[in-house]
Amino acid sequence: MVFKLAAATVALAAFASAANYRRVACPDGVNTASNAACCSFFALRDDLMTNLFNGTCGEDAHEALRLTFHDAIGFSQNGTFKGAGADGSMMIFSDIETNFAANAGIDDSVDALAPFLTRHNVTAGDLIQFAGALGITNCPGAPRLTFLAGLPLPQSPIDFILSRMEDGGITDLETVHLLASHSIARSDTLVPATKQFRSTQRQFTFDPQIFLEVDSPLPASNEMRLQSDFAIARDSRTACEWQVYGWLPWPNLLSSVHDPNTLIDCSELIPIPVQPVGSAAVFPAGTGPEDVEQACAATAFPTLQAASGEATVIPECPDGDINLADCPS
Repeated sequence: MVFKLAAATVALAAFASAANYRRVACPDGVNTASNAACCSFFALRDDLMTNLFNGTCGEDAHEALRLTFHDAIGFSQNGTFKGAGADGSMMIFSDIETNFAANAGIDDSVDALAPFLTRHNVTAGDLIQFAGALGITNCPGAPRLTFLAGLPLPQSPIDFILSRMEDGGITDLETVHLLASHSIARSDTLVPATKQFRSTQRQFTFDPQIFLEVDSPLPASNEMRLQSDFAIARDSRTACEWQVYGWLPWPNLLSSVHDPNTLIDCSELIPIPVQPVGSAAVFPAGTGPEDVEQACAATAFPTLQAASGEATVIPECPDGDINLADCPS
């Protein structure tokens, strides 16, 4: 079943035979929930926010977001892949799944979440999706929903990527929407001997800047370009959607992997994300339309502002510090 774009809501993960949508008092004596199954997530939310994310759009938030997709995309509509998808297998079988090439570096997020699985009465699949939805609320401009990004290898041909995504219930245009997650992405594995290569100059903001900068052939120092992003930005099937350079509606992968009627909506536990810092992508200082490789001829190129001043120095930390050693863990 292919999911369609919907309002920014999160269907979080707890299986049940029937749902009770009346608000119930939780055992903690403090909170109420639309369903009793949501109650266990209040303590988990507070624990994650205090002891993992620390109120910042930092590395832990980035990694938790990436893990949501890697755990979910093990699903296949045509039966090629036998996984159920969004089932927590990335944590349950971490010794196996973190060693796959497509999951390089994912062990950091698995290790970071492992203590929370032992402290709270939730499943591994629920923990992964909940942590991903929760972490990005610290990122200005992030959507208030579960977001899943990244499985195909960065060097995979675009036909393979789009075909694999379609097999997982994701359309070509929805694939573009999902790639907005790369706005807050870093990599410790794609560039040998290089820690934390980033994908945009505004890496701690969840925004459409990623789409504009991928269309520029000359990234800033210490800024990476994924070959797959480059190809999707220039392919005739996806280029015009990529060139919107604005906020795009968000898909919900769980709706394609599991029947929503068997899940309980605990979206009320997800805070409203930090407000975005801008309304659209902007040309980095010293650049303009002449630096963009325009691949969409069907629609006019959007009018964008340009940042003033000298070329941007990409910070290492969410607070703007340029010294990696000063970043919060």
